[in-house]
Amino acid sequence: MTHRTARPSNFHRKFIALILATSVAVAGVSAAPARADSQDVGKIIAGLAVLGLIGAAIHDHNKDRHRPPHVTPKPQPKPKPKPLPPSVRRYDLPAQCLRTVRAWGQDRSVLGARCLRHTYRHASDLPDACFVQLDNRHQQVRGYNPVCLQRRGYRLVRG
Repeated sequence: MTHRTARPSNFHRKFIALILATSVAVAGVSAAPARADSQDVGKIIAGLAVLGLIGAAIHDHNKDRHRPPHVTPKPQPKPKPKPLPPSVRRYDLPAQCLRTVRAWGQDRSVLGARCLRHTYRHASDLPDACFVQLDNRHQQVRGYNPVCLQRRGYRLVRG
C-alpha cells in the first residue's frame, strides 16, 4: 500500500514563506549586540524592503499563472433562408393585373381592381390606403398602387 503525502496549498506556502522571512529578520536582529546604531537600523529597513519587493514579485508571477488563456470565439454559422409557408401566399399578387394608365400627362402603374377581384382570392382584404382612382379623358380606372402594396408586404408574382 502506497501512502501519498498531501501537497500544501498555495495559501500554506505563502504563510510558511512569511514565517520563514520573519524568523530570518528576527534572528538577525537578536544576534546583533544590544546597542544599535543608525547603520544597523538602515540595514534592517533595507532588508525588509527587499523582502517586500521579492514578495510582490512572487505574487505578480503567481497571478499571471491563474489567468485563463484568451479564447477566440468561433464564428457562428449564419442561418440559411427557408421557403415561405403557404399562408404567406396571400401576399402574392398576380402580375397579370398590372396595367399602365396615362393620367394627368403621366404614365402610372396600377393593379386593376376588377382583375384582382377575378384572379386574387383576398382582393377584399387589400388595404384601403393603397386604393387609387385615376381619371383621364376616356375612362376612369380603379385599382391599387403597386408601390404602396409592396411597402405593406405584398409582391407581384408571375403565373
